[in-house]
Formats: sequence, structure tokens, C-alpha cells
Amino acid sequence: MTMNFLLAYMLDLEIFGIDIIKLDDFLELVIRFAINLLVMTIVVRYIYYPTTRRKDYLTTYLLIGITIFLLCFLLENVKLQLGFALGLFAIFGIIRYRTNPIPIKEMTYLFIIIGVAVINALANKKVSYAELIFSNIIIIFITYGLEHIWLLKHESRKTILYEKIELIKPENYNKLKLDLEYRTGLKINRIEIGNVDFLKDVARIRIYYFEQDNGINTTNEDEIPANDDE
Repeated sequence: MTMNFLLAYMLDLEIFGIDIIKLDDFLELVIRFAINLLVMTIVVRYIYYPTTRRKDYLTTYLLIGITIFLLCFLLENVKLQLGFALGLFAIFGIIRYRTNPIPIKEMTYLFIIIGVAVINALANKKVSYAELIFSNIIIIFITYGLEHIWLLKHESRKTILYEKIELIKPENYNKLKLDLEYRTGLKINRIEIGNVDFLKDVARIRIYYFEQDNGINTTNEDEIPANDDE
């Protein structure tokens, strides 16, 4: 009886006109937050992170997702829901950190995290939990499929400054490929010859390789000097 009385008292208690607790709203917040956190964890930790190993983005995505969810949910009663959601996409979708621009893959995951947080926070009473959970599962399924099944082989490239100028001739293509594979340790898919400097006897060569074939993950193009003396 005492606990029931205390609970009933707290439900009716207000401070400065604000309820101490609205049980239904609080339970809804907890349930939706749990769904949102679970989905974000699956997408970021178990789909994104294993292919990139970027702990900095892992932390960023989780914190941004949690913050946006709480921001949207707690301001849900503001009569600007649609405009508010689109504004968040516009603001966070063009984020550029002060060092380097975010790569397109990381921007895509950022968009997914923002989208999931907004969906889970702003879905109104007309959307059942079954529909909400189904929407989250679809996002997880498609993201996982694109990352680990359908687009398993991602072709990356590196630009190399190459000094064996005689091997850039078309008839020496196989020798060039073998030499580059030996010196870079990569299984090369194709080669493009760029600028050639006959005064310095160097050529700029771009090599293409599949990340999964080489057991590495590279999202940015790197320049490797092929000259052993450099």
C-alpha cells in the first residue's frame, strides 16, 4: 500500500509546473531508446567497424545517434516535427571536421545513424511497434547485405611513382604487374599508366586491387614511392 501511495503521489507531483514523471511517456522513451541503441550498435559495431576498424567514427556515430534520438524525442511535441527532422539531416549531413572531409562511406553511415535516430524518435502513435521494428530490421538487413554480401569485393587504388621506365611499354605489361605485386605485396587487378617524366625516368602509375583479396581495408588513395632508395 505504501509503495502504491508513493507512486501515485509522485505521478501527481509537479515542480514549477512540470511533472516529476509521466509513466507512459517514460516507458515509451525507454523502449524506443533501447530499440534505437540496439539498431545503432548492430549497424556501427557489427557491420561498419569490422570492415574499417575506425574507432574514431565508431564513437562519433554512437554519440551522434544517441544525442539526435533524445533531441528529437524530447522535442516531439514541438509543432515543427517534419521541418525539424529535415533540418537535422541538413545540418548533420554536411558536417565537415576541421581536418579532412568525411569520406563518402563514412558520410553514408552518418546519414543512416541520423535517419534511424529520427525514425525511432519521431514515429507517431499511428506507427505500431511492429512497423517500427520492421523498418529498423530492413535498414540492418540492407546495410549488412551491401557491406558483406553483395559488395564484398571493393576495388581500391594507389598511385605509385615508378622508376623502371622500360616496363611501362605495353609488351612488358606482365613484367610490370609482377614487379609491382612483388614490391607492394598487393594482388593487382589492373594498372593505368599516368604521366611519364623521361628526364627523371619515372612514371606515375595507378594500381587497382580488391581489398578483400589482400586482407586489408583502404578507403583513401595513398601514394607509394616505388623506388627502393626512397
